[in-house]
Amino acid sequence: MTRNHVSERLLYAYAVGETGIDVDVLWAVESHVESCADCRDLLGQVIGPDTVALVDRVRVNLDPQVSHGAQMPVRRRKIWRTAPALLPRLGMTVLVVLTALGLDLANKLAAGPYPSLVLLLAPVAPLLGVAAAWSRGLDPGYELVVASPKAGLYLVLRRTLAVLLVVIPMLAGAGAVVGTSPVRWLLPSLAFTLGALALGEVAGLHRAATGLVALWVAIVVAPSLITFAPTVLLEPASLPVWAGLTAMVTAVLVVRRDAYTGLPSGR
Repeated sequence: MTRNHVSERLLYAYAVGETGIDVDVLWAVESHVESCADCRDLLGQVIGPDTVALVDRVRVNLDPQVSHGAQMPVRRRKIWRTAPALLPRLGMTVLVVLTALGLDLANKLAAGPYPSLVLLLAPVAPLLGVAAAWSRGLDPGYELVVASPKAGLYLVLRRTLAVLLVVIPMLAGAGAVVGTSPVRWLLPSLAFTLGALALGEVAGLHRAATGLVALWVAIVVAPSLITFAPTVLLEPASLPVWAGLTAMVTAVLVVRRDAYTGLPSGR
């Protein structure tokens, strides 16, 4: 694609259904042609006058029926409408964070020895919502979604962003109440979120997110509560390690950005 339009060669490949076009390029072509009259005209020249004439006849016959039919109300796009399953998962996340906050405050009032539970859970808290971002079992419209032109990593990232926009500010507020700086958990949280997306390309996003939460609880949260000692994995000195891990999983997502379009429907 050029900066503003689709090249004639790419339009021809798209029109004849060549199989060598990358999925993300195919989505870009379809999205661009929908809004660009010049490229639609060029596409008509590529596919031939007979096909163009057929499309024109269909449009002429359908236009009167469409214009006199019932009109759907115009609704503003909202990021949280992209997945019905996100709302229950976000509600569960809110409940978990509020419970951790309450336990932290009780521990402080009693001068208890336990480390902050908000801090310990913050890195994996978004994964409860991320697990629902791309799952057949949790999304009743899964088949329709995966067949849409923008299905795949774009939609997964959009839904993940919806989760982060809710969870990150909530964690920051809870951390401020108990004196836990976001500096300690924000980068690990992003690393876990991206890690779940990267592993989700292979094992399914729901399984990947659930597995990472279970692993973190087993090797970090439980030992910290048993020994009454905060984990070194959330100390400022560990941030370069988390930064490197974040960069690594981001690179994996970029390299394998088409993988979500090929996930088996059962994942």
